[in-house]
Amino acid sequence: MNITWPNFNRNQLILIVSGGIVLLLLLFALLRDSGDTLTLEEVTKLIENNQIEKAFMDGGYTYFAIKDNGVVKIASSQLPPELTAHLIIEPKSGNGWLWFFFFFALIGGAGFWAWKSRLGFEDDTPIEVPVAAKVTAEPEAPSTNVAAVKSTVRFSDIGGIGDVKEELEEIIDFLRNPKRYYSFGARMPRGVLLVGPPGVGKTMIAKAVAAEADVPFFYQSGASFVQIYVGMGAKRVSELFSAAKKNAPAIIFIDEIDAVGKKREGGRNDEREGTLNQLLTEMDGFEETSGIVVIAATNNIDVMDAALLRAGRFDRRIFVELPTASEREAILQKYLRHIPNDLSIAEIAKMTVGFNGASLAALVNEAALLCMRQNEIQVKLEHFLAVKDKVMFGKKKIAMLSDEQRRYQVRYQAGKVFAATWFDLPYEKITLTNDAITPPTAEPQLRHEIEAHIRVHLAGISSSHLRFGEHASNASHDLSVAKELVHAMVYEYGMGSTVLPSDEDEVKLMDRLYTEMSTLLERNEKILSKFESILDEYEHISKSLAKATMNEIL
Repeated sequence: MNITWPNFNRNQLILIVSGGIVLLLLLFALLRDSGDTLTLEEVTKLIENNQIEKAFMDGGYTYFAIKDNGVVKIASSQLPPELTAHLIIEPKSGNGWLWFFFFFALIGGAGFWAWKSRLGFEDDTPIEVPVAAKVTAEPEAPSTNVAAVKSTVRFSDIGGIGDVKEELEEIIDFLRNPKRYYSFGARMPRGVLLVGPPGVGKTMIAKAVAAEADVPFFYQSGASFVQIYVGMGAKRVSELFSAAKKNAPAIIFIDEIDAVGKKREGGRNDEREGTLNQLLTEMDGFEETSGIVVIAATNNIDVMDAALLRAGRFDRRIFVELPTASEREAILQKYLRHIPNDLSIAEIAKMTVGFNGASLAALVNEAALLCMRQNEIQVKLEHFLAVKDKVMFGKKKIAMLSDEQRRYQVRYQAGKVFAATWFDLPYEKITLTNDAITPPTAEPQLRHEIEAHIRVHLAGISSSHLRFGEHASNASHDLSVAKELVHAMVYEYGMGSTVLPSDEDEVKLMDRLYTEMSTLLERNEKILSKFESILDEYEHISKSLAKATMNEIL
C-alpha cells in the first residue's frame, strides 16, 4: 500500500499542531457543561423564592438560569412534575453548534489553504508503508450506557411481604429525609442483601423501595459484570457507581450478585476477582452522606465472599421466604383483582403450599387462559385444579405438597418446633417449608449444646414415627446434619464413650439421642398436637408463640 505524504519542515509541523490545539480548546470552551449540580432541596428553595429566570433541558439534566447570572442543574429524574408545573422548560438551543462548525470550517479552510500554499506539494515522492507493518487492532469491548430507571412498582402492588416491608421502611425514610438521620448522628447501612429462593419477588421489592422513596433506580445483574474482556467488568462497576453518585440520592440494585461475588478460594480467575475487588472498593469509597443505598439479591448466600458480607458493606440482610397461607392469599388477591372470578381465595391459598409469587402468577394466568378457552365468563376452582399440575411440573425446583404429604410435613415440622423451643435454641420462626435454626458455631461448644442441636434434627423423624410409623424422604437433610455433628463429637471433640474415637461410639450416641427425643415427644403429645394445628392453619409459628403455647399447656 502506497501513501503519499507532502514534505514539510519542523516549524510548519509546530504551526499545524498549535492550530489543532487552539481548535480543541475552543471546542471545550463552547461545549463544556459549567453548571453546578444542586440537590432537590436546594432547587426547591430557588423555585419557591422566584429566583429562576429561565429553564431548559439537555442530556438528562434540567438547567436553571438564576438571577445572579449563574447556571445550575439537577438530574431531570429527580424533579417532581408538580414542582416545575408553573415553569416553562425549553429544550436547549443548538445554535452554538452551528456557529462552532461555521467557525471551525472557516479557520480550517484558511489553515489548509495557507499550508498548501506554503508547501506547494513540491515533492510527491511516495513513502512506502509495508503491508506487513500494519497492526490488526483487537475488537473493542462494547461500551456501556448506565441510565437510571424510574420505578413504577409500589408496595401496594406486591402482596405477602409485610415483614420485609417493615424492614425496608427505614431505608425509604432515610432516602426521603437523610438530614434527619445525619443530624442525629445515625447512618443507614450501605448495603442491603435480599436473600431468598427464586421467584419470591426480590427484584420487585427493590423497585418498590425506589418508587416509594422517589429516587432514581440503577439496575444491573451480577452476570453483566462477568465479561470476556479484561478489565471490562471493573469498568462497568465503576460506571454504575459514578452514575448513581451524579443522581444521588439513588438506589443501586444488583441482581444475582453471587455471579460476581463468589468466594475467592484460590482458583485463578483474574477478571472475576478484579471485578469483585472493584465492587468492594466502590462500596468502601462512597461517603455515608452520599445518599446511595446498594440493594442486592441472591438465591445462595453461602457461596458469597466474606468480604462482601462484612459490616460496612452488605451489613443488613433481609430473608424473603416462600409465602405462607395468609401471604399467598394476599398475593392471589392482587393477581385476581382484574379477573372475573367466583372463588374462595383462601381455598386456593390452602392448596398451593410451596408456591412462590412467580408460580402463583403463572397459576392465575393459566387458570384465566383455560377459562377463556372454555368460553366461560368467570374463573372457578375447577380451572385452578385443572392447571395446578401444569404449573407444578413446570417448576421442578419448588416443592409442591399433596394433602397426604402436607400431613406428614406438618407433623415433621411440629416435632422440630417442640425440640427447638424445649432446648431454647435460637430461631425466629419455623414454617411448613423451612426452618432457620442457627447451627452451633460458638467456640468452645459444650457437649449438651451440640446434643440439643442433634435432637432437633432427629425430632422430625421421631415425631413422624410416633404418629405414622414412618417418615418421608425430606428428612435426608436433617439426618445428614445430625450425622456430621455426631461424627465431630466423637472424632474431633473426644465426646464419645471414650476419648479415642470409634464407629461404635457414633452409633451408640446417635441411638441414645434419638431414643431420648422420642421419649420426650411421647410424654408431650398434647403440646406436639397443638403445634400441629397452628402449623396446619397458619403454616408458620414464631418462637414467642411456641414458648407461650408450651408454657400454657405445661
